[in-house]
Amino acid sequence: MGGSKLSLTPLKSLRTSSFQIASFNRIPNTSIQHKPLLVYHGAFQSSPASAIESHLSSTGVVTPQWRYTMYSTTHFHSTAHEVLCIFSGTAKLCFGGEENPKRADIVVGKGDVVIVPAGVGHRLMEDIEGGFEMVGAYQKGKSWDMCYGKEGKEEKVQNIGQLDWFVKDPIYGDEGPVLDI
Repeated sequence: MGGSKLSLTPLKSLRTSSFQIASFNRIPNTSIQHKPLLVYHGAFQSSPASAIESHLSSTGVVTPQWRYTMYSTTHFHSTAHEVLCIFSGTAKLCFGGEENPKRADIVVGKGDVVIVPAGVGHRLMEDIEGGFEMVGAYQKGKSWDMCYGKEGKEEKVQNIGQLDWFVKDPIYGDEGPVLDI
């Protein structure tokens, strides 16, 4: 996972967006832990995936686990909070379930970071430029699962309430938006 050093936007200049999303059709969204979906707009400049992975590992709170686009089916995770670092392209993403009137439809692009709390449904709506890709990372020691809001999975959903939140910001370390909520 070597690579060049990541060029971060200074924390005082970082623009963020925060979304609380109501539960909808067995997708808990932010209703269990009440931790918001966070978007760090332009957190880093023109950095290759390998530099992002190295940086995430160096903060010591998350482990990069994949490089890929986002699935086009609404899904959520019950076992870990997710950190998505966009390193290529621009896309429209849906958070909360596409039929949820309180969903958040967000356009993200290269350099953005999305902190997705466990339980928040998400999917790719449109790969705007083609080639949309992210580094996906999860809290150290946690593995991710795939949940689709199906009946009979309520026990998995209840486990979300037991998950610890981040002890450090996965991008900025000892300070950062994830610690201010």
